Amino acid sequence: MLKIYNCIAHEHDLRLVGLAAFICVLASLTAINLLRHARKSTGNMRMLWLTVSAISTGFGIWATHFVAMLAFTPGIPSGYNIGLTVLSLVAAILLTGVGLYASLIPNWRHGPWVGGAIVAGGIAAMHYTGMSAFEVAGIEIWDPTLVAASIVIGAVLGAIALPVGLHGDEEKWKVGGAVLLTLAICSHHFTAMGAVSIIPDAAIEVPASTLPSAVLALAIALSSFVIIGLALAAVVLDIRDVRRSELEVDRMRDLADASVEGLLVCDGETIVSVNTSFAHLAGVPASSLVGAGLERCFPDKIARAKLLAGSNQPVETSLRHRDGSATPVELLLRPIVFAGRPHHVVAVRDLQARKEAEQHIHYLAHHDALTSLPNRSYFNARVDQEIASLTGGESLAMLCLDLDRFKEVNDLFGHAAGDTVLQTVASRVTAVLGERQIMARLGGDEFAILMPGVRNPEAAGRFAETILEALRETSDKPETNSISTSIGIAICPDDATDRESLLSHADTALYRAKTDGRNTYRFFEAAMGAVVRERRMLEHDLRMAIARNELRLVYQPQTGVQDEVMTGFEALLRWKHPSRGEISPAVFIPIAEESGTILEIGDWVIKTACREAATWEQPLTVAVNVSAVQLYNPDFVQQLHQTLLDTGLSPRRLEIEITETALVRDFNRALTTLRLIKALGVRIAMDDFGTGYSSLSNLRAFPFDKIKIDGSFIKSVNSNEQAATIVRAVLGLGRGLGLPVLAEGVETDAELQFLRDELCDEVQGYLLGRPAAIGQFRHLTHGEVVIDDAVAAAPRAKTA
Repeated sequence: MLKIYNCIAHEHDLRLVGLAAFICVLASLTAINLLRHARKSTGNMRMLWLTVSAISTGFGIWATHFVAMLAFTPGIPSGYNIGLTVLSLVAAILLTGVGLYASLIPNWRHGPWVGGAIVAGGIAAMHYTGMSAFEVAGIEIWDPTLVAASIVIGAVLGAIALPVGLHGDEEKWKVGGAVLLTLAICSHHFTAMGAVSIIPDAAIEVPASTLPSAVLALAIALSSFVIIGLALAAVVLDIRDVRRSELEVDRMRDLADASVEGLLVCDGETIVSVNTSFAHLAGVPASSLVGAGLERCFPDKIARAKLLAGSNQPVETSLRHRDGSATPVELLLRPIVFAGRPHHVVAVRDLQARKEAEQHIHYLAHHDALTSLPNRSYFNARVDQEIASLTGGESLAMLCLDLDRFKEVNDLFGHAAGDTVLQTVASRVTAVLGERQIMARLGGDEFAILMPGVRNPEAAGRFAETILEALRETSDKPETNSISTSIGIAICPDDATDRESLLSHADTALYRAKTDGRNTYRFFEAAMGAVVRERRMLEHDLRMAIARNELRLVYQPQTGVQDEVMTGFEALLRWKHPSRGEISPAVFIPIAEESGTILEIGDWVIKTACREAATWEQPLTVAVNVSAVQLYNPDFVQQLHQTLLDTGLSPRRLEIEITETALVRDFNRALTTLRLIKALGVRIAMDDFGTGYSSLSNLRAFPFDKIKIDGSFIKSVNSNEQAATIVRAVLGLGRGLGLPVLAEGVETDAELQFLRDELCDEVQGYLLGRPAAIGQFRHLTHGEVVIDDAVAAAPRAKTA
C-alpha cells in the first residue's frame, strides 16, 4: 500500500489525477444511467442504448487510464504506441459492451453480477494493453502480487457495481452503482500502476513512431468531449424519464383515485401506492400504508398466497382496520408496469353491502317478510331435523294454528289491520315459546309450532292453553282485542313418524277444534281423519259446483193468512252432487261460509232469483237468504244494485233475509250496509227471529220490513204453552212496531188456524207448498194470485 501511495503522491501530477477521477465519475454515472435506460427499452432500441452505454463506459475507462498516465512523470523519455493505444480503447468498449449486455439478460438473476465482473475484466484488459503501449527509455519490472490484487479488486467492485446500480428506482441506487464502478476503475488503475517499477536505461531508445504526450492529450480531450456529450445525453434522458415517470405516476394516481374500488400497487408484498378509495375503506391515511406489507391490511396468509400465485381468480378475505375490526373484501391481482418496472395492482372490492344483501336474501328465503317468523321451508327442515334426532322415549308435538274469523278482520278493518293482527299473533305467541320451540307462518293466517322434548300430551295441552291466554290480551287497537285461534295437536311418534303425516294430523285436529266451537284446541284422534277428509272433499267439490251446474234454486210459496192471497216465494238453494246425490244446505252452507265460496255462491243465488222473478207476470216478491259473510263484503251493495239493473227486477220485489247472528259481529257496519240496501228500495226481513242473539233493540235500530218467526216455535204452538206465548208476543210486537210477521214451518191445519186466530200476517210451510222448481208454480207466477184448490191440496209432509 505504501508503494501505491508513493506512486500516486510523488510520481503523479495530482491535478491530472483529480481530472482522471472526475472523468471516471462522469463516465460511471453516464454508464449507469444509459444502462438503466436500455433496460426499459426493447428490441433494437435496447441494443442501441447498450452500444451507447458501452462506448461511454469504454471511453471513460480509457480516458481515466490515459489521463492518469499523463499525470505520471517518470522523468525519462516516454511515448505511446499508437496501435496498442487504439487496441486498448477497442478492448475497453467491446468487453464493457459484453458485460453490460449480460447484465440485462432477461430472467437471469445472476446477470448483473456476471456482467459487472466482465466489465471489470474490460478495465483490466484496457489497463494492461494501455501499459503495453507505454514505451519508456528504461526497463519495466512488474510486481505479480499487486498485478493480481489490481485484477481481484477491480473484479469484485465491478461485479457489485452493476447489481447496485440496477437495483431500485431511487437515486441512491444509481449513485451507489456509479461510485462502485468509479472505485473499480480507479482502484484497479492505481494498484496496477503501483505494481510497475521503471529502471532507466540510456541504451533503450523510444521509437520515433510513438505517440507524443501532446497528441495523446488531444485524443483524451476528444474522448472527454464524447463522454461529456454522452453524459449530457444521459442526463437529458434521465430527466425525461423522471418526468415521464412522474407524469405516469400522477396519471395513474388520478385514474386510481377516480376508481370506486380500492387499488394498491405492490412490489411483491410491499405496498408502493394506494388510491383514496382504499385509504377510505381501510380508514387510515394513504401515506401510512406506503411501504407497509400486505399483511398489515390482509392478515390471512393463505389468502395472500393464493392472491400472489397469480391465478387471476378473485380471492375473498378480510380487510383489517386500525381498531381491529374487519370488512369482507374481494381481491383481484393484475400485473402492471409502474414507474418503468413490473409491479402488481390489487383491486379491492368492498363486499360488506353484498354480504349484507346475501344475508338478507337468505333471511327472506327462510322467513316470512310480514311477521319475521320462519317460513314453511325453514320450518319443514327444522321438523325433519328434530324427528331424525329423536331417541327412544322422546316425543315432540306439532301444533297447527288457524285464526278464527280472520277474514272478517280484513273485511271490517281492512288488510292493513289484518297484517297488524298477524304481527300481533306472532309477537304474543313468540313471547311464550321455550328455548327449542319454533313458530312458523305457513301462509295466510295459518301458523305452526314445533314443540320438541314433550314429556306427555298434557304438556302440549297446557302449552296450547298458554297460547290461547296470550292471545286474549287487550291493546289500544280494536282489531287485536278479539283475537282467537283454533289449535290442532299431533304427537310424534305416537300419531306419526314423518313430517308430512304429522302436519296432516295436526291439521285434522285443527278442523275438529273449529267444528267444536273455535278458540280451543284438540288432539288428533284416528277417527278424525275420515271426517276431515270428507269435509275437505265437499269443500273442494263445492268450489266447482257452479261451473258444473250442480246448484239449483227451489221456491216455496209465502201466503197471506187472513186474505189467503199469494205474496211471493222464498228462493232456497239446493246442491245435487254427481256421486253423493242431494246434500243438505245445513251441511254445505257452513262449509261455504268457512271457505269463502259463499260469496260466489250467494251472488249466483241472487242473480238467478232476480232473473227468474223478472219473468213473472204477477208482481210477486222473491226472498233470498244472505250470509253474514256476504253482508260484510264491502262490494255487496254495489253488486246487488248491479244485479237489479242487469235483470230489470223492481227493487221492491226483492227481499233480503238476514239473521240476527250476522248483526252482532259489527253493529255499525251492519247498520250502514242495511241502510244502503234499504236506500236501493230492497226489502229487508229478520230471519229466524226468536233464536240466536234476538234483541228488541235490533228491531228498533235496523230498518227491517218484516219479521220471520222460526219454525221451531210454530211446531209447538198447540202442545207447548210457552212456545204459543212466545209466538203471541212476537205477533203483538210486530203489530206494535208496524212490521208484518211471517211464520215459517207451518205444516198442519191446527198451526195455520192458531196463526189465523192470532192475526199473523203471512205463513210459509209444507202445508201451503213444498219447495219445488219454479215451473210447478207457473199458474201462480203467470196467473191469478190466490190460493186455489190445487195449492191447498199440495202434499203436507212434515219433513223435506
